[in-house]
Amino acid sequence: MKNTKIWLSSPHMGGNEQKYVQQAFDANWVAPLGPNVNLFEEKIQEYLKEDVHVAALSSGTAALHLALILAGVERDDEVICQSMTFSASANPIAYQGAKPVFIDSENTTWNLDPNILEEAIKDRIAKGKKPKAIVAVHLYGMPYQHSEIKEISERYEIPVIEDSAEALGSSYNGKMCGTLGDFSILSFNGNKIITTSGGGALVTKDKEIKDKAVFLATQARDNAPHYQHSHIGYNYRLSNISAGIGCGQMEVLAERVKQRRMIHEFYRELFADFPEIKLMEEPNEKYHSNFWLSTIVFDTFDGYEKREHLRTVLNNDFNIETRPLWKPMHMQPVFEKAAYYGGEVAQELFMKGLCLPSGSNLSEEELERIQNAVKAVL
Repeated sequence: MKNTKIWLSSPHMGGNEQKYVQQAFDANWVAPLGPNVNLFEEKIQEYLKEDVHVAALSSGTAALHLALILAGVERDDEVICQSMTFSASANPIAYQGAKPVFIDSENTTWNLDPNILEEAIKDRIAKGKKPKAIVAVHLYGMPYQHSEIKEISERYEIPVIEDSAEALGSSYNGKMCGTLGDFSILSFNGNKIITTSGGGALVTKDKEIKDKAVFLATQARDNAPHYQHSHIGYNYRLSNISAGIGCGQMEVLAERVKQRRMIHEFYRELFADFPEIKLMEEPNEKYHSNFWLSTIVFDTFDGYEKREHLRTVLNNDFNIETRPLWKPMHMQPVFEKAAYYGGEVAQELFMKGLCLPSGSNLSEEELERIQNAVKAVL
């Protein structure tokens, strides 16, 4: 009999989600508004520990799209975007008819390289096209180099949209990820550290911006007794049912972060005897990662072959899911004509890197299976 599948990052319920969902059913609050939506937003605001305002939305992608709109991004504008990320960081740029300008990663956090970022800004300005926004991502929960990127964004007066989809529970220099950008976004997709099944949020320090986001997310209905619209709107608000799941998940978020970090410690011990394998680590005490996913890179010339051997054998022989790191956006067919600045750091990471099972609900038995399987392959 084949072992059950060990997934990369599966949903992990806490126990009280059904209570909030049942309350929504009992009160017949099943629309994209209601007490669970308000409570979920309040719980996120309290967790982030800053004077922020949260708009609960249908997805992190929706949040990023609204952030671009609120940042004033329009057709034919240019938006700088980290190349090594999931496509949801870049797709909303195309929704606006704008053009992404992709930037390579640095080797420390695998995120946006500040030096290349500034080179790109200078070059785009020289070409007569100053970028309208910068999309910076906390990859796999690891904070980007916030101080350096913030300094550049302020000097050139370009707002930062902080993509914290993977980094709820991470922090930089004591400040929570999700509060570091001019606009910040969160995701509660099924594979994230907490989930609402599908959902996201826009985080801002400006109450007026939050209100504008909610207005646009609810079809931009004007204040009138009839249906009147002066702006293009979107159906982006989170439902009261999904928000109920989120309320229950917020109660266990701190524990989920602790569990993911324990999984990372497990992998540190597992790979200690394999010097050719590098585990993504926090660079210094400023960085506190939720380690949403634990990731490794084969630091050898034949790293791609070794990566693929480990991945395919774990999947085919041991029923353990792993995945390559994100394929950089500048290598994607859909963005093949987009501008790109940098070298081959992101490409090398993609070719030689692997995401490992990191779910907070991994059992001791499953961790032992992973350990035995990895050692058998290596």
